[in-house]
Amino acid sequence: MRSINHAEKANFRALIESEGDDRLQERLNIIDVFMGTEGHLTLEELFVLLKQKGYDYEPEFLRQCMEMIVQLGFAHKKEFEGQPVRYEHRHLGIHHDHLICTKCGKIREFHNPELEALQEKIASDNCFYMLQHRMEIYGICDECLPPRRALIPLYMAREGENLIVRKMLGGAIAKTRLAAMGLRIGERLEVINNSGSGQVIIARKGSRLALGRGIAQKVMVSREKTVCGASDTTS
Repeated sequence: MRSINHAEKANFRALIESEGDDRLQERLNIIDVFMGTEGHLTLEELFVLLKQKGYDYEPEFLRQCMEMIVQLGFAHKKEFEGQPVRYEHRHLGIHHDHLICTKCGKIREFHNPELEALQEKIASDNCFYMLQHRMEIYGICDECLPPRRALIPLYMAREGENLIVRKMLGGAIAKTRLAAMGLRIGERLEVINNSGSGQVIIARKGSRLALGRGIAQKVMVSREKTVCGASDTTS
């Protein structure tokens, strides 16, 4: 990777030298620090790294320089949901996608040749000439998703989770009410909205249901699938 970055920086220098840039060395310093990092940097994070190297550039110049680096094809400008603009290296001929944790904001890169081939096949099957694509998978990373009890009340489930109803609590009236809503043991649900207060919105067999938090406490559920093959705890 170091040799790739060295070649990238030499390529960048050749391009901006041909334009007669009057702040050549400053731009070279910026791309040198940028290429010397891994991950996805905000302008603020890059500004701090430059300061640590003894470079003190005005924020607008840094922003303009990064836009140039993007325009010349040495970086991608990424706008992940709920996060500030970030910049990552753009290595020629190398494509990857992203896993984004909605809790801590961590971004992980992954590359799957089978997935890439499938996307090309889908485009071809639909007589579509694909120019580019991106995949961003939002969820909870392994560090933010510790083991939890095998059964939890529905009101504690997270948005986007796919669950199975395992048990109904409460008396006959509560159980009759849940049955009238079509909720029975073994039913598969998806949590559409659960803001932590108010109603829990779920999807069941193609329709949406709204449950008050009180009744949602009486529906015990488990995850339909686990992470990395790990099992939920039973305690």
